Amino acid sequence: MLTTRPAANWAGNVVFQAARVHRPTSLDELRRIVAGAARVKALGSGHSFSAVADTTGDLVRVDGLPRAIEIDPANATAAVSAGLPYADVAAALHRAGLALPNMASLPHISVAGSCATATHGSGNALRVLASSVSALQLVGPGGDLVELSRDADPGVFPGAVVALGALGVVTRITLDVEPEFEVTQRVLLAVPLDEVAARFEEVSGAAYSVSVFTDWRDPDASVWLKHRADRPGSGWEGGLAADVPVHMVPGMPTDSCTGQLGVAGPWHERLPHFRPGVVPGAGEELQSEYFLPREAAASAFAALRGLADLLGPVLHIAEVRTVRADEMWLSPAFGRDSVTLHFTWVRDTAAVAPVLAAVEDRLVPLGARPHWGKLTAMTGKEIAALYPRADRFAALLRDRDPDGTFRNAFLDGLFPPD
Repeated sequence: MLTTRPAANWAGNVVFQAARVHRPTSLDELRRIVAGAARVKALGSGHSFSAVADTTGDLVRVDGLPRAIEIDPANATAAVSAGLPYADVAAALHRAGLALPNMASLPHISVAGSCATATHGSGNALRVLASSVSALQLVGPGGDLVELSRDADPGVFPGAVVALGALGVVTRITLDVEPEFEVTQRVLLAVPLDEVAARFEEVSGAAYSVSVFTDWRDPDASVWLKHRADRPGSGWEGGLAADVPVHMVPGMPTDSCTGQLGVAGPWHERLPHFRPGVVPGAGEELQSEYFLPREAAASAFAALRGLADLLGPVLHIAEVRTVRADEMWLSPAFGRDSVTLHFTWVRDTAAVAPVLAAVEDRLVPLGARPHWGKLTAMTGKEIAALYPRADRFAALLRDRDPDGTFRNAFLDGLFPPD
């Protein structure tokens, strides 16, 4: 299916420059589109705030491809259509008595886009969502169908999962799964930021998944603890336990939030912050996020509190999470346990831009790597220099896509063509 209407991302801050927008309904149709395109990029749920999926050529929406979730209990895997949202995959796994180890804040986002950009949840022992990927099917240059797996392609696979859509249009993803589990969610209010900074390892390890919400001006924060029934936490407890449901942004309605107050529920109904039936904010925001070495948490807190007056007018809320190290070449958590600092801004690009630059002036010296799907003031060259395997990925890109079928301005800034 070919459409001529302009396509924009979820927030509306990126209007795609594509000459044509396609929504194929079969794998064969997708292969024909790719084979006939000089430049092509795939689009999932459109939740990225950066231009990672933009193109002046052909834009392909993958949410029209046949829906499939093939569960293999014997091998503890599930092969799913790449355009499916995590909410649909999670519901199917739950019905089969299975689970994913982690989920992002929003269950609405697509599996392929989330993995390609190293999207994550939170937890000292939990890696980015892409770490659960054990195999990929994608349409490569010329419309060729390519199969890659962790076991069969160990020299390539670490560069192929978090790949920014640079190697082709991903159509099927095989995920590692585990037996289902229950989670309770509690919120602690009026937790001093000084305590969070001073005891960060205890706080971030207090539950299976931990998030800290702050505006960097208030001396107190809220800490969201997601306890897995079969996993102990650090024992840390602080502040005051909320006795009614709360929203991350004080005063906002709580109907979009997942269950709180310590009531146990299935993993997929507690690990995300938001319910699948409601898209919080309806795109009325911009976002940035940075991965730093976890040992830099206290220094990062001090740096951002020093910018509190500058942040205040343009910041809805900030979230602090943790991510375990991995070995995927373009994962911002490559090679190091990370603390992530997330900013939800007002949707005013001109007002946010100078604040973003000030934030990066403070965080980049601490080792910050920006999230691929969020806004940054850094250049592509500066970002690529932060990745020890950038040269290997550039070589993989030249080998797998020599004619630049899946290139765009975003990739050219990171890995300039020869």
